[in-house]
Amino acid sequence: MGLCAFIGDEVSAAGFRLAGVEVHAPAPEETALLLRHLIRESEMVLMTAEAADRVPADELQRALTAQRPLVLVIPDVRGRQQPADIGSLLRRQLGMAE
Repeated sequence: MGLCAFIGDEVSAAGFRLAGVEVHAPAPEETALLLRHLIRESEMVLMTAEAADRVPADELQRALTAQRPLVLVIPDVRGRQQPADIGSLLRRQLGMAE
């Protein structure tokens, strides 16, 4: 079982590879299958927002809310696509938005 895995573009993957993380830059149609595999094999899975968009929404939501492994959606190194701002979403839902 791997400690940490990364799913995303090759440029972002390079930095994680240097840190010793198991990295994957799958073809778009392979992303959901790879995520399912890594969820069973890793303690933590990091994926770019672009890669997360390739996973069916209900499947991604289950992965993000499961207790194990920790699954996080992060921006890619180029800043092409940002993950949702969870804090803003929660404040809006609670009626606390500015």
